[in-house]
Amino acid sequence: MSPGANVLPTQLHRDYGAIRSATLALCAPLTVEDHVVQTMADVSPPKWHLAHTTWFFETFVLGEFLPSYRPVQPQYRKLFNSYYVSVGAPYPRHERGLLSRPTLAEVLEYRRLVDAGLLEFLDTAVAADNPEVQRRIVLGLQHEQQHQELLLMDIKHIFASNFPQPLYQRGASRPRAAAPAARWLEHEGGLHEFGHSGSGFAYDNESPRHRAFLLPFALASRLTTNGEYLAFIQDRGYARPDLWLADGWNTAASQGWQAPLYWLQEDGLWYEFTLAGRRPLDLDEPVVHLSFFEAEAFARWRGARLPSEYEWELAARSLPVAGNFAEEALFHPRPAAAEGLAQMFGDVWEPTRSDYAPYPGYRAPAGALGEYNGKFMSGQIVLRGGSCVTPRSHVRATYRNFFYLQQRWSFQGVRLARNLEG
Repeated sequence: MSPGANVLPTQLHRDYGAIRSATLALCAPLTVEDHVVQTMADVSPPKWHLAHTTWFFETFVLGEFLPSYRPVQPQYRKLFNSYYVSVGAPYPRHERGLLSRPTLAEVLEYRRLVDAGLLEFLDTAVAADNPEVQRRIVLGLQHEQQHQELLLMDIKHIFASNFPQPLYQRGASRPRAAAPAARWLEHEGGLHEFGHSGSGFAYDNESPRHRAFLLPFALASRLTTNGEYLAFIQDRGYARPDLWLADGWNTAASQGWQAPLYWLQEDGLWYEFTLAGRRPLDLDEPVVHLSFFEAEAFARWRGARLPSEYEWELAARSLPVAGNFAEEALFHPRPAAAEGLAQMFGDVWEPTRSDYAPYPGYRAPAGALGEYNGKFMSGQIVLRGGSCVTPRSHVRATYRNFFYLQQRWSFQGVRLARNLEG
């Protein structure tokens, strides 16, 4: 995990203040009661996100580089540890919603105290002369941006589980446009290098840079739309075992899946729950909140497949990282607006057919921070491109996100791929 080129202390100050403030802004529409709800094991209460991101800086920066530092509250070391077993036994994830204490006010005070301590520490010679301090702070800020996305995912699930369903956004504009016809864009394949290189931050799982050979392939020019996925449903896609992987079929049957998460049918009409409330389904918008199993079944129904992560990276590497990201504040995918290869970044995460596995020569970093990525390289698939709730500065063409195959609350959609002759 390298921040790349050195970051000036003044830039770290600005970045730290901006990113930490952005997290608080995401929680501003919530009530105190909203902050403590946990609707499923994958969801964490918003209050926990506020505390855990603070715990990260306290534990891995202040606690390690300031010999005189004393934790704000010693019990927070367990309560707000996510999965770093090397620093102690974490509080059980599925029980985070059982905790009414510490209160939201106490968590916000915790953030204030740690922020003040870290910014003061940044001005010391110890911080200025130690590149590892800079590396930890940059990593902590990237980690906080991950939790900003998780916050919006979790808030959406919390609000959808309420009755009546509250609005997170009021008066949010919703661009309406007809999606252009999807086309197949061909790529020659061949021997190419993949993975991060050069300056700028990257996670350890994006390295080392290595070579891989690809056969010729084609990618769909845009993301799959709601209308296209609705045709799959109307063709009994959820009732046809020939379209599904065995684990996907069993999961869909046991959980009663009949449509993407947050879709609802009433009186023959389809609706979709969004962070701006329930709306009629827009057939031109990208389909979102699919599991890998659903995306794979849909691809098979279309006579296509999902791309490999190498195919996706090869197609995306020459494109600017631009699109519908969290900064747009739509928090919902929008229809494609351009011809050519569109929507590679933003809107929805694009599941690939690649297992989340180490690159050749990968070694997890030493110490507790080695638990950040490497230990999850089992039973998950790689997603690429970011989504409408991902901060733009957090994404690059080599970024490897990962989720379990059955998870649907993340902002995942689908882009099709297919083989070419030769």
